[in-house]
Amino acid sequence: MKKNIFFIASLMMVLMSCDNEESSLQSIETEGYNMLLIGNSFFKPYAEKLDNLSIIAGFENHSSTLITRGGENGRPINFWNDSDSNKHQQIKATLDAGNIDVFGMTAGHETDDRIEGHRSWINYALQNNPNITIFIAIPQIDFPADWEERAQEYGFNTIQELYDYFVNDIVHNEMVDILRIEFPSTKIFTIPTGWTSVNLDQMNINNELLDDITRFGPQPTSLFVDNKGHQGDIIRETGSLLWLNNIYGVDLSIFSYETGFNTDLHEIAKQISDSHDSNYKF
Repeated sequence: MKKNIFFIASLMMVLMSCDNEESSLQSIETEGYNMLLIGNSFFKPYAEKLDNLSIIAGFENHSSTLITRGGENGRPINFWNDSDSNKHQQIKATLDAGNIDVFGMTAGHETDDRIEGHRSWINYALQNNPNITIFIAIPQIDFPADWEERAQEYGFNTIQELYDYFVNDIVHNEMVDILRIEFPSTKIFTIPTGWTSVNLDQMNINNELLDDITRFGPQPTSLFVDNKGHQGDIIRETGSLLWLNNIYGVDLSIFSYETGFNTDLHEIAKQISDSHDSNYKF
């Protein structure tokens, strides 16, 4: 009888231990990040949407500080060089406070030194955030009406070929690879946000969208709202899902979130993520 009691007590302790381990694991898996996000108007919509999506996906204590400026002024190098600006000081103050888990920037750069701005901010971030993770969001190429002409100027036949070159040859090979050499202990990954614009535009050309979408026009019903190529809602929704998957690893095939569109934007974002080079994922 005593042996049976001892066995039952031991079994209960094992089961309780397993429950505690599972509970601990679950809390780790659903713990959100404290993020600093800096960029421009090709970056801002996804950063803003991520706050809401992370809550819907069940992540707790997600928080982000978003600092943006328009156009080239939202590039890391411009934020860094404008040392007297309020935005520059805000970025530094956020990093000075510490406890930043993820620091996201746009891929925008100067051509003579592509990583000057990224290098400067990473160096500064590491002072009070030694375990910080860096991501670089790769925007779409602007002025979509000129995409075909722009591709030909660079010796490519299509915008798909040009954007692939931009992602892999420029951002990955000439920026991220170098930054990883300079910061070997820091995780650096990329999010190819621009593929959402390129793919949805091609689907629209092929009449594959299940929504009535124009190429240019109002934000709710168009791919782009102006000649520069600022994003309509269908691109914003898809790009934000891509960010959620790339940053938090959410399985988009089972993520129950209504985008407001008939087209399966979850699947489009998932295909982009699946095609992204695994060496440059989180």
